[in-house]
Amino acid sequence: MQSLTLEFRTDDLVLLGIIPHGLFEKYEEVELLETLRLEQGWRLQLLRVRRRGPLRTASELERESRRIRAHYGLESFELIERRPRTRDYILLVRQRNPERLRRLLSLAGGEIAPTAPFRLSAEKVVATFRGEERALRRVLRRLDQEQFPYRILRASGRPFAADRGSASLTTLQSQLLARAWVLGYYAVPRRITLTRLARLTGRSPPGLGKVLRRAEGRLVAQWLAAEAAGTDGAEGWGPAGRES
Repeated sequence: MQSLTLEFRTDDLVLLGIIPHGLFEKYEEVELLETLRLEQGWRLQLLRVRRRGPLRTASELERESRRIRAHYGLESFELIERRPRTRDYILLVRQRNPERLRRLLSLAGGEIAPTAPFRLSAEKVVATFRGEERALRRVLRRLDQEQFPYRILRASGRPFAADRGSASLTTLQSQLLARAWVLGYYAVPRRITLTRLARLTGRSPPGLGKVLRRAEGRLVAQWLAAEAAGTDGAEGWGPAGRES
């Protein structure tokens, strides 16, 4: 598995229809927190959106829901959290993929997934993808053939999911633990309840709680073992990439 971080010009992605026109007139930054579902025709993603001015209330967003969906080309969106101090919304967004993106996803063959860091601003987009090297190379060749401008910032053969720190977790545990962290389940105070988190993950609260506790237990056991061995338990964390 490889992880690859690319930089694009935002204007180029607006022309492709991947970024809605006029998005950054009202918003400073968009961060992809997690892709929950990625099909050739549509995508379901958890986003952090930073507004340029004061945040609107949940009721105001609800009243303008139809206009917002039409303006930004969204099939649906759900407000998960408001963060007035940082002027951020956490949104669950379902969006149809434009034709150019559909062709790239078809070329990827389900072997590539977007991952963090993935940030969009008015000037540039820094996008990270993880997948099989052959699939990543196929997509890059297509971008070259179509003379679509991009810059490789980092390429790594050791993405986060393969690090020693997460190797003891199952795939399900890693996914649910990451989602719980992103949504503030482990924040103090908590920003989301177990019941609401369970609804967003399609699981029952008791079932989700059991998965999270088992994952937490594995991580604690690993940390205690590292302490007993006289290490700090952090060695090897993070991708070991290279600048291109």
